Amino acid sequence: MKTSRVSIAAAIAAGSVLFLSGPAFAHVGVQPAGEAAKGGYATINFKVPNERDNASTTQLEVNFPIDQPLSSVMPQDVPGWTVKVETSDLDKPLTVHGKQITKAVTKVTWSGGKIEPGKFQQFPLSVGKLPENVDQMVFKSIQTYDNGEIVRWIEESKDGAAEPQNPAPVLKLTAPKGDDHHDSGAKADEPKNADKDAEHGHDQAAGEHGSDTTARVLGIAGIVVGLGGVAFGIASRRRSA
Repeated sequence: MKTSRVSIAAAIAAGSVLFLSGPAFAHVGVQPAGEAAKGGYATINFKVPNERDNASTTQLEVNFPIDQPLSSVMPQDVPGWTVKVETSDLDKPLTVHGKQITKAVTKVTWSGGKIEPGKFQQFPLSVGKLPENVDQMVFKSIQTYDNGEIVRWIEESKDGAAEPQNPAPVLKLTAPKGDDHHDSGAKADEPKNADKDAEHGHDQAAGEHGSDTTARVLGIAGIVVGLGGVAFGIASRRRSA
């Protein structure tokens, strides 16, 4: 009886982990191939998983933030899919590489293909110039299934609040490339800071060693607990017999 309870508890715990981790992978999201540096150009991928077991995704519509216009958006061909890029006039023209830009992309739509149940598809874009005065870009997206269902990934996350049910894809921007204001005078200060760097490296190595030791101790403890559970189960069976 006790052994059965232990087994049931373990199964429930494993199922809870899968349940809690599953939804995080089911959202439409966007990730850069490498980095998305402020003021630069980047390749980004919209990842679209199929959340339904009885329908296929047949269209993805991505809306670009109007207050963060991009002068260049170039899609990569995705076999089986047709892509449409829509632009609109800017209220305030942009100057990029000395050239004035009066239009910006406001929407990109992929259609004609199919993402079957249990599968996902990535849709790559080359974009730029990325804004310099923000830390992220929000791309509200709409996913359409062949059964007529429409899922709107348009909810923006708020600090301190739980993740919304249908969060909009968010592209995190990194520090500008070539930004060396933190490195100014580095060579002049290098001899003075050599000892500090060595000391920092020693502390870091000690910290890593401590973390590694802790991980080993926890691993051994887990093995001991597991063996104890097995022995307990065998003993219980013998007593019941």
